[in-house]
Amino acid sequence: MAARPVRLDDVRRAQRTLAGVAQRTALEPSRHLSRLVGAPVRLKCENLQRTGSFKVRGAYVRIAGLSAGERAAGVVAASTGNHGQGVALAASLLGVRATVFMPEEAQLPKLAATRGYGAQVRVCGQGLDEALAAAREYARAAGAVFIHPFDHPDVIAGQGTVGLEILEQCPRAGTVVMGVGGGGLVAGVAVAVKALRPDVRIVGVQAAGAAAYPPSLAAGHPVTVEAPVTMADGIRVGRPGELTFRIVEELVDEVRTVSEDELSSALLLCLERAKLVVEPAGASPVAALLADPAAFRDAAGGTGEGGEAGGDREGRPVVAVLSGGNVDALVLQRVLRHGMAAAGRYLSLRLLLTDRPGALAALLEVLSAAGANVVDVSHVRTDPRLGLTEAEVEVHLETAGPEHCAAVRAALRAAGYPVMS
Repeated sequence: MAARPVRLDDVRRAQRTLAGVAQRTALEPSRHLSRLVGAPVRLKCENLQRTGSFKVRGAYVRIAGLSAGERAAGVVAASTGNHGQGVALAASLLGVRATVFMPEEAQLPKLAATRGYGAQVRVCGQGLDEALAAAREYARAAGAVFIHPFDHPDVIAGQGTVGLEILEQCPRAGTVVMGVGGGGLVAGVAVAVKALRPDVRIVGVQAAGAAAYPPSLAAGHPVTVEAPVTMADGIRVGRPGELTFRIVEELVDEVRTVSEDELSSALLLCLERAKLVVEPAGASPVAALLADPAAFRDAAGGTGEGGEAGGDREGRPVVAVLSGGNVDALVLQRVLRHGMAAAGRYLSLRLLLTDRPGALAALLEVLSAAGANVVDVSHVRTDPRLGLTEAEVEVHLETAGPEHCAAVRAALRAAGYPVMS
């Protein structure tokens, strides 16, 4: 077996390089998740890092290690947002010219932030793979240094400093769980944590529609997932890195997948219960905890019900890394609505009414009496599917949860309204 490309000494050097550059982000307890899991849960808030994600760690270490000649030639990167912002800030701090290629789908705030940190941004391609190809070609033509988003030893070592901080802040950690795209973060954290605490369980989380690691680990080599699809653009990567895969295969205990509904619910929970703005990729470890809390309770050795801060009797803590918080407000609005629907807090219904004056008002009165908050109403009278005296109404409601949804449906049926969906 080839020597591991990154070791603990590399991560410690990276930590020294990042002194005064990367923030030591907070490790916050979550009482709600602790009760759910049955062991203390801590949130490592990299969403509050400079540029809004952990990516600045690896980018700075990589660029700081360049020679004077390489720095003079400038750097180039490809990114959907977070890596680009990290490269832009790192290059600015080090006095290096940076060009970042971003796909057309990149969120506007991430484009603006990358430019704001001083990089020249070029928008091209339908996805990250096309932006990567364009960035590599530009690097060859211009003689610039390509800064890979995850598959380079310096980048991996920089991301691994998150793991060192976790052990310093939570020495009794039993499990560390984080989102996985190409694998730079999970590989770096695994190197640091396993070297110091080999008993700590490392769990990666991928979106089910962009999960390249499970088939890759089964095959024993990186496998490409064609056209990965997920709202979590930060982990929407179709193929593991060669270096990161080797480390993940050796050191990561498990890679789990989560659905889009679970990602939405996790983002909503972070906002409502933890008061933290987190992008879908950053919420992926919380999604894994929500999807299967017992798996993490067993891993942590917890047996209690409370799991509040300082509750060592409930088991060794689970640390969830919130890797980023850069989310477009419009995307956040859609994701939150999706998350509310997944949590039974948002209900959409189509109903048939008799088309007569006051029919809609009577329906709204039933909904009001049932305690549902009407968000939107669509009233259709002219449709070939409808009878001459029929009207179709689509209503969107805010509810208090699944039991309330069932009560609203029951109230409508009791009032004689046929519910179509």
